[in-house]
Amino acid sequence: MTAPDPDRLAELGKRLDELQTNRAAGTKGSPPGQSSIAFRFATEMVAALIVGGGLGWGIDWLFGHFGFHTRPVFLILFFVLGAAAGIRNVVHAAAELNAEIARVQKGQRSDEEK
Repeated sequence: MTAPDPDRLAELGKRLDELQTNRAAGTKGSPPGQSSIAFRFATEMVAALIVGGGLGWGIDWLFGHFGFHTRPVFLILFFVLGAAAGIRNVVHAAAELNAEIARVQKGQRSDEEK
């Protein structure tokens, strides 16, 4: 097996550096639209409610199967916990989107100043 040509490796390194620079410059994009933000918030909330309600229903079913009649205590409890988790997820998603929008707007202002 022969050693790689150092000139070709240096050329490949330069090409990779150029591609990474071009890719980093092209990732600014535009801020997310209102419909995508609303869809994300709704998805976060509905998913948390379904998971919480499903876990509560499953625990109630499991306890009922073994003779403990807890219906609908765990369903209500986990539904409320799911709602709290959904609200927390929406707050975190809003903070993340605000940071992304601020980053994009800052990048656009920097481009305008040039």
